[in-house]
Amino acid sequence: MCRRRPKCSFSRLELILIGCLTLMLVVTVGLLVLHFLNQERQGKWSCLSPAVAILLKSSKAPHYLLGVGRADCTGPVAEIPLMGYAKAGQVAGGLLSRLYSRAFIVADAEDRSRVVFVSADIGMVSQKLRLEVLKRLRSKYGELYRQDNVILSGTHTHSGPGGYFQYTLLWISSKGLIRPSLEAIVNGIVKSIDTAHQNMRKGRILINRGTVENSQINRSPFSYLENPAAERSRYASDTDKEMVVLKMVDEQGQDLGLLSWFAVHPVSMNNSNHLVNGDNVGYASHLFEQEKNKGMLPGQGSFVAAFASSNLGDVSPNTRGPFCVNTGESCNNPQSTCPTGGATMCMAMGPGGDMFESTRIIGHNIYSKARELYEEASQEVTGALSTAHQWVNMSNVTVELNTTHTAKTCKPALGHSFAAGTIDGVGAFNFTQGSVEGDPFWDGIRDMLLGEPSNETKACHSPKPILFNTGEMSWPHPWHPDIVDVQIATIGSLAIIAVPGEFTTMSGRRLREAVHREFASHGRAEMDIVIAGLCNVYTHYITTYEEYQAQRYEAASTIYGPHTLAAYIQLYRGLARAIATNTVQDLPPGPEPPVFNIVNLTLVPALGVDRAPRNRTFGDVLQEVRPQYRVSEVAEVTFVGANPRTSAENVTEHNFLTVERHNSSAASWQVVQNDASWDTRFYWTKGSLGGSNVTIEWHIPGGTEPGLYRIRYFGHYRRRASIFRVVTVPFQGTSSAFEVTAP
Repeated sequence: MCRRRPKCSFSRLELILIGCLTLMLVVTVGLLVLHFLNQERQGKWSCLSPAVAILLKSSKAPHYLLGVGRADCTGPVAEIPLMGYAKAGQVAGGLLSRLYSRAFIVADAEDRSRVVFVSADIGMVSQKLRLEVLKRLRSKYGELYRQDNVILSGTHTHSGPGGYFQYTLLWISSKGLIRPSLEAIVNGIVKSIDTAHQNMRKGRILINRGTVENSQINRSPFSYLENPAAERSRYASDTDKEMVVLKMVDEQGQDLGLLSWFAVHPVSMNNSNHLVNGDNVGYASHLFEQEKNKGMLPGQGSFVAAFASSNLGDVSPNTRGPFCVNTGESCNNPQSTCPTGGATMCMAMGPGGDMFESTRIIGHNIYSKARELYEEASQEVTGALSTAHQWVNMSNVTVELNTTHTAKTCKPALGHSFAAGTIDGVGAFNFTQGSVEGDPFWDGIRDMLLGEPSNETKACHSPKPILFNTGEMSWPHPWHPDIVDVQIATIGSLAIIAVPGEFTTMSGRRLREAVHREFASHGRAEMDIVIAGLCNVYTHYITTYEEYQAQRYEAASTIYGPHTLAAYIQLYRGLARAIATNTVQDLPPGPEPPVFNIVNLTLVPALGVDRAPRNRTFGDVLQEVRPQYRVSEVAEVTFVGANPRTSAENVTEHNFLTVERHNSSAASWQVVQNDASWDTRFYWTKGSLGGSNVTIEWHIPGGTEPGLYRIRYFGHYRRRASIFRVVTVPFQGTSSAFEVTAP
């Protein structure tokens, strides 16, 4: 207290002490700032917690404009072939969870250049699909979104509808061109990009990476062992376990979206499944989005989480490995065969007791690691945006193997082991993996029906015994593509390699290393390289030259021959060089892909008139729920149904069901689940003479609040209004109320 002075003052000694302390504080803060700036230049913030690092960085202007969007792309969920296993009888018969297109747009701060990445819950991107999406984007946005800066990637779920291809082989396997399926995917992708475009805002991108354990095995380990021992010794595993995560936040630090890449086949749902769903990576997206979009129904909310495919060619989620389903013994052998039943009995399983449980386990593993990496992400992605794209005739690429030797790619062809399938989804008849010799019986049928392969094609593909010489088959249209997209997009120090097929583990490693070396040779050694799989056009598999010699399924499906990988490495190095040297404008665009006038010929049954049983109407309950269920039990109800395709063809984003809880205080029903939930299942059973039933299950999850619930069903039926006119009528059905109690 300064009671005897008019104003408070300090002695000379006090002033000296205060001055010294102030000087020490200023020097300390200055040194810390210099240290942090030096750490940032090196891309290192490990000494800081993620929250502190982001806070320090937030004082700077955001580097990018960011937009994220999600849209439904499910399409018809009945009678449509599911795309992936190529199993004739595997057609859709209901819905486990809806499919989505998830779009991410990144623009530089001045909005002079943009990159679009879309991950869609579909088997793969077809050339017809990509060309149609680009056409619609051009009509909306002019030259803003183009083939060079738009990447379309499929998650590779094997439980999504097919029917969106123009090349004959896949056109046949999905029973023709199915317009409702094609339109649903195109509309969903375009709408997701529209949503992202409309919600662009200033923001930042943070990158992180980590290891995902207990979620994958190599399904062709004997092929992998063909790679040089010295090369294999550089890696701890015969699969790539690393997940790469991009965290997108706005300038206030608000979460916008997650985009990640991880190599695993979405085949936890096996080839006996008939419910449309996004498989393990779809479940991971569901979990992440539900967490971030709190209080929203599944499929709703602004936060978008995509788990995109990578070099998954030989990677299975069925972690218990292959067993003979008839005897239980292991069939982990080079041919994947069983003593009795052959290859058709050899199936990989696990980790769960059934495919639903396995899907949840693998999906949850992927989600958990992504969540951890997302929360801990602190390294910021900064720098310019660049894109490079070419169309290439992959059936005629000259490859420089070394300074004195060259080789060429081949016209497309599939080997005998293609028909054997894999341990994730076996083929038929007596085909086995690892076939390096033809079969006189099947070769004779091929020659009679499809024509014998030319000597040139046989020699080019050796040692592959050719089953289908698709590159020499052109009726009614070419059976496989010749013109293929190769594309790289860079976002600062991140390079996304968009590959048009399924690279095996070692193929992906070689490609990543080659592209990184190319960038480094031009002063860009800081580049992070990720592979985005199943992009833009589907060309089956890409193995290493050594794996090709073993001729298991992946090698038999490497359609451009043994030097396919070397050709792609050469092409992607060229794109990387053009970006690194700022000469993208000098890249020749290459030959544009053809667009075929595909007729609407399909083997999918035509939609007829729906009929209800006598004295019944659509939506009536045929089998009621029980009065009471405990948490973890399954509530089930069956209704008089109608073909779900009618709804898909008349209403976009139709919701087939809701689970509702009674709010006694408001005397109303509140929707708590819909058909995008992984806890509900929608089964459609076709009857005779236009009749059908719908069964809805609700697998009551842990944490469900006790109370009074009901299940509702929404559909459309077709009836004949006159001899010449059929009309579509909406209807709904409601179960009795039932009580859910604690377990």
